[in-house]
Amino acid sequence: MSSQSYTIRRALISVSDKTGVEAFARALSAKGVDILSTGGTAKLLREAGIACRDVSEYTGFPEMMDGRVKTLNPKVHGGILARRDNPGDLASMAEHGIEQIDLVCVNLYPFREAVAKEGCTIDDAIENIDIGGPCMVRASAKNHKFVTIVVDPSDYVMILDAMDSNDLDEAKRRALAVKAFAHTAAYDGAIANHFSALNADGSKRDFPDIFTRQFIKTADELRYGENPHQQGAFYADPEDEGMSLADCEIMQGKAISYNNIADADAAFALVRDFEAPAVVIVKHANPCGVAVGADQAETYERARAADAVSAFGGIAAFNRPLEEATAKLIAETFMEVVIAPGFTEAARAVLAERKNLRLLLAPSIEAVSGGLEFKRVNGGLLVQQRDDHILHRDTCKVVTKRAPTDVEWDDMLFAWTVAKHVKSNAIVFAKNGVTLGVGAGQMNRVNSTRIAALHGGSAIKGSAVASDAFFPFRDGVDALADAGATAVIQPGGSIRDDEVIAAADEKDIAMIFTGIRHFRH
Repeated sequence: MSSQSYTIRRALISVSDKTGVEAFARALSAKGVDILSTGGTAKLLREAGIACRDVSEYTGFPEMMDGRVKTLNPKVHGGILARRDNPGDLASMAEHGIEQIDLVCVNLYPFREAVAKEGCTIDDAIENIDIGGPCMVRASAKNHKFVTIVVDPSDYVMILDAMDSNDLDEAKRRALAVKAFAHTAAYDGAIANHFSALNADGSKRDFPDIFTRQFIKTADELRYGENPHQQGAFYADPEDEGMSLADCEIMQGKAISYNNIADADAAFALVRDFEAPAVVIVKHANPCGVAVGADQAETYERARAADAVSAFGGIAAFNRPLEEATAKLIAETFMEVVIAPGFTEAARAVLAERKNLRLLLAPSIEAVSGGLEFKRVNGGLLVQQRDDHILHRDTCKVVTKRAPTDVEWDDMLFAWTVAKHVKSNAIVFAKNGVTLGVGAGQMNRVNSTRIAALHGGSAIKGSAVASDAFFPFRDGVDALADAGATAVIQPGGSIRDDEVIAAADEKDIAMIFTGIRHFRH
């Protein structure tokens, strides 16, 4: 069937999400389309003055069993599934009085929303499992050569425009069918996730026995993966919509790469953990320079100077709109990506000269809470709750004879926030709201301390230190004391805590226990 001979004469409209459906149905009716409908949708259309027939009137069977059975009928599915170029199908339609249905507009009961409500019982969840809807969606998608299926209200305008131009061709119908299959797959996955996480008494476990998640490939193809010999792609998680790097808008620059995305995600996650104006520079998934301060340009300079060698070719993230003065500093050296919740026109003009620099407009800079994180391993998937813990001073415990000064408290809490986003074993030296040295990803904590101290040099004197996990021996404390630190924040919990605390007292170092760690692998 060519696009030129494709005509929509009859539509079946039955939706849970009624966004835009009245305008859509009105436009279809104006084009002479005969509309079949059910339940609440039919009521809505009639109240809007749009003519429609009840499906029960068409099939000759009433809706029954509290609405469980209404579209599960040969006159509905025959009208959807019939192949218009198959004489046998056409003969069956004629014999049984089946009318062809050319467009099906259906979306499904809001199962996720129903089970998310407090007090939702097993019976409540069961009653929110759509049966007739998925059957019609899948039937229409299967027969997309002859039937247009629409599950997403955002497609209404496209369909109407294509009808006006006589261009609702098979390629467009196939694309709509793919979206429809994804719609039912996600729906069934949500149902499987929910019920496989229920205990016998109806209480819910944190993780289901069967885990299904749907990811959607972003429009931009990646040139390659981590290395040129690997192919790569970026898939967005719709359940993190509005909160993730996938929601950022690329304002300028060449196509973003696999490694750019990974590093930008790390920078974005850290900068969002600060309430104060902050700048984060990331290189190879670890922060190499972080600073907070009221003057954005000065703060950026401090963050970059914390490790200028590593910052070259890095990712810079801001939690305030980018200003012109900062843009001029960024333009002085090579950066791969800048991510911010806004860019002034003057800043955009300055950075427009750097044609390859990617500018990412972040939709939100609020810290993300809740949700899941994933790590793929050979043969399986690791799933955990997102580490959204934010430390507060009043939950910490001073364990040394000397308590920290207010300045040391500020620097420790700042360093702790940074250390949460550094690959373990993580050691962060900081002073006056800027990192001085970062030790990341070492096999032992002493080497992380030494590497971080090496970066900081003489500036480390009088600094505070954060360790993402406890010190198993006093040698880590000795190393940071030798470097010139005066305060340290760490989780505590080692069998040698007394020995470590004694070492801190011996060196006149103030030590804080948090009672929580932040391993990041």
